[in-house]
Amino acid sequence: MGVSLASTVFALALLASGQNSTLTGTLAGQVVMEGFLQIRLKPWVRRLITRFIAILPAILVIAIAGEGQVTSLLILSQVVLSFQLPFAVIPLVQFTSERGKMGVFVNSRLTTVVAWVVTAAILFFNGELLVLIFRGT
Repeated sequence: MGVSLASTVFALALLASGQNSTLTGTLAGQVVMEGFLQIRLKPWVRRLITRFIAILPAILVIAIAGEGQVTSLLILSQVVLSFQLPFAVIPLVQFTSERGKMGVFVNSRLTTVVAWVVTAAILFFNGELLVLIFRGT
């Protein structure tokens, strides 16, 4: 595709991925705060809090590593994003498995078991990723 076109396509894909992650994090934060913690906030306050939490790791990493470590920062940003997933998945599996909350739409036992196995796999691979990152391999 050529270096300039590939770089542009990658930048657009990264931007789309970041927007998707931000939207998902905001919605997951809303569901957890309103459904699980019973905290009701004005939409602009909730957006401000969740987006600040989402951007804080990027600001810290850039401040610590500097601009010369672009590839390392990109990899580290993906690692940080992968660790946000369990904070959405665990409450989701828990809520959808509770008959009191879901009524007739509650997960079946098979779905619940599969969901917890997948959640455990996500946690395991995130732990493995941490080990690899800190070993430098």
